[in-house]
Amino acid sequence: MDGVNLPAQPADGKAEPPPHWTSGIVAVLAARRHALASAAGVVVLAVLSFAIYHMAREVDFQDVLAALRGTPWHAVGWAVVLTAVSFLSLSVYDVEALAHIGHKVPYPVVALTSFCSYAVGNTAGFGPLTGGAIRFRFYAPMGLEPECVGKVVVFVTAAFGLGLTAVTALSLLVAADDVAGVLSLPPLALQGGAALAIAGLLALVARASRPESKVALGRVALRLPRPRIMLGQFAATAVDIVACAGILWVLLPEIGLGFPAFVTLYAVAIGLGVLSHVPAGLGVFETIMIATLGHLAPMDQILGALVLYRVIYHILPLLLATVLVSVVETRRAMAGPAASKVVRSASQMAPPVISAMTLVLGAMLIFSGVTPALPGDLDILDAWIPLPIVESAHFLASVLGLALVIVARGLAFRLDGAWWAAIAAAALAVVLSVLKAVALGEAIVLSVLVLALLATRAEFSRPASLLHQTLTPPWLAAIATIVISAFVLLFLTYQGVDYTDDLWWQFEISNEAPRSLRALLAVSLGAGSFAIWNLLRPAPGRTHLPSPQEIDRALAILETQPMAAANLLRMGDKSLMFSEDGKAFIMYGRQGRSWVALFDPVGARDSWPELVWRFVETARASGGRAAFYQVVPENLALYADAGLSAFKLGEEARISLADFSLSGSKRYGLRQTVSRCSRDGLVFSLLSPEEIAAEMDRLEEISDAWLASHRAREKRFSLGAFERAYVQSQTVAVLRRADKIVAFATVMTTALTEEATIDLMRFDDEAPRSAMEFLFIRLMEHFKAAGYDRLHLGMAPLSGLSSSPAAPFWHRVGRAVFEHGERFYNFQGLRAFKAKFQPEWQPRYLAVAGGLNPALALADIATLIGGGLKGVVGK
Repeated sequence: MDGVNLPAQPADGKAEPPPHWTSGIVAVLAARRHALASAAGVVVLAVLSFAIYHMAREVDFQDVLAALRGTPWHAVGWAVVLTAVSFLSLSVYDVEALAHIGHKVPYPVVALTSFCSYAVGNTAGFGPLTGGAIRFRFYAPMGLEPECVGKVVVFVTAAFGLGLTAVTALSLLVAADDVAGVLSLPPLALQGGAALAIAGLLALVARASRPESKVALGRVALRLPRPRIMLGQFAATAVDIVACAGILWVLLPEIGLGFPAFVTLYAVAIGLGVLSHVPAGLGVFETIMIATLGHLAPMDQILGALVLYRVIYHILPLLLATVLVSVVETRRAMAGPAASKVVRSASQMAPPVISAMTLVLGAMLIFSGVTPALPGDLDILDAWIPLPIVESAHFLASVLGLALVIVARGLAFRLDGAWWAAIAAAALAVVLSVLKAVALGEAIVLSVLVLALLATRAEFSRPASLLHQTLTPPWLAAIATIVISAFVLLFLTYQGVDYTDDLWWQFEISNEAPRSLRALLAVSLGAGSFAIWNLLRPAPGRTHLPSPQEIDRALAILETQPMAAANLLRMGDKSLMFSEDGKAFIMYGRQGRSWVALFDPVGARDSWPELVWRFVETARASGGRAAFYQVVPENLALYADAGLSAFKLGEEARISLADFSLSGSKRYGLRQTVSRCSRDGLVFSLLSPEEIAAEMDRLEEISDAWLASHRAREKRFSLGAFERAYVQSQTVAVLRRADKIVAFATVMTTALTEEATIDLMRFDDEAPRSAMEFLFIRLMEHFKAAGYDRLHLGMAPLSGLSSSPAAPFWHRVGRAVFEHGERFYNFQGLRAFKAKFQPEWQPRYLAVAGGLNPALALADIATLIGGGLKGVVGK
């Protein structure tokens, strides 16, 4: 009854021709695109860091500090106000996105989600610390399906790109002469390009005014928002970009450049920073602004304004978001089960927000370690703190900064080990910040982190070791970004120092260059060693089929759970992974790079988070992709916490036995089937294990004949196969005609007697056409009488996928296959057969990383099941 019962492979024995070598290269590049993008971002940052060093090498660090201290307070106040305006306009992105997909969510909820999403995404901007992941954590409990959350993410991303283009083009039309001088380009060329861009955007708006208007992006057709939504989004983006540019504008000294021209330069810098794949565009944005403004104002004042801009627009909102989620979590803890749905959902945002804050403060400690303290602070240290303590505090604070950066990923995945490591490192860093340089600002923000960790302790409940985690390329790129930036800071700060061998061993309270150099060396060696260990450690990726003892252990867990379909573990063809406490397990198969878990975990619910996370990390450590096949919607947040996305597979048919009856007009067809099959002499019965053994030859005869007539082979993984030991371990329902078995079905149950699931269905040519329908009806009556709650009829693959032009590409492809793929598989026929019983249809999902991974994982799943893509192509 499974949804991916693909045809068997051709029996001609001919092998497919080997793929061309270019297709292999394309496949490798596609599989490693995240690693390549991260590596490219690091290379870009390294090149731009070299450029920044050369552009700013004449600047004295003390002059930059003086510029920072000399920034007028009214300028700082205006920058804070403009930051609030920017984040307020960003909330319109989500409002319009939800309006576009037809969902209504209260504005306070949207504003909170948007604020936390952008506070994290603007600062971290990679991996699980993206706005998309946070939106899923919040919107999913509010009733939005994964596809709807995906539409929101696509909408806000596209809206930002189009809005950025519109603002840049309009600014160029107004200030082409000013910008041309900075960029060394002809004004007419800039105005021409801007006019073409605006014309294209106006054409897009005009196209959107048509009913069900679509725009093609390659082979993908997207439904355009209504003109009102589109124009509102353009306006929101314009306010956002102008406000953001205004933040830096008010912090800069007089540069002799009009504000429209400055907005253009800012928009270009932001756009290139996004395209660079460098976290938060760090270094890319600064390089462009320094290169274009360096001759218009003193370099030290430009650098000071850029630092203050990062603090106000990036760090301050993240700090506020950290406080906000801590307050929300505290309210939830005080309210307990009575907490509102909004408060309970908002607490789900704590892990990514706290993780991003930990990452940023770890970077802060590293940057602080390579820059000198204020002169007055050194006098205090010299008077009260012995030099060895100062040196040790400085060194250890930098190492703790690296530790916080590393454990930040564990916090994003809710690991309790990461929570303990983070709170210990942050608390110790509070003390060391004072001892190393009387850095009260650092101590205060680290204290906020400690308090936030304490307030959100309940959210970090996944019992897993930090040593099990495998840093993905984006996280390694983030560490590399921080280390490279620290190098630039060090050499810019101490560019007048003579770097000799003796420098390493100079220990004086005023000799900060050796102290910073030693701290950076420790951070670099630590980061490099951790990255090498992470990349080269032995992969724990070997799998083995379970032993009889392991199967018995899993069956003992299964018997205490209602999930009858998990009896497929009796096949012995799937590996088993048990939770650390032994109360739950995952059954999975491995094909190619895919590690595919069948269904959700089985066992105690409290053991699932650790087990899911460990399975995902084990797959990643072996260079594979983790996938969970046929999971239920209420568990999707669990997989989102592990960095996976959800893709709808189809719908499973469930019969509520308490409501099942043959009476009523809607059941007329079923009553006719019962009457007809009874007249044909069909008799229903259930076989005990002893009776199964006595009838095994006849059952196998029917099975072989059924396979031959359908030109099929036995499937596995998500389906049972006819193996004598497996069949005898189940309940078998049979239909007899003149005392001869003509049809049978195996049924899976557990000791809880809550649900039953039909597995194998086989019949021979002597069975009437309605035999299987009659068998299903008798099973429903039997299990209803036995007190069961429900009977599962299995999944209808690709059922329930939307065919709307606004549907995700995944849905439209699946829907097309559902409607036109009858040659390969009876998609519509299978759903129509199950629909006769008027079941409840429940969606089933594939949880896997995005990009090409869903398609690649499905190909591997098809192979695991037994048919494979070769069988589809052959048929």
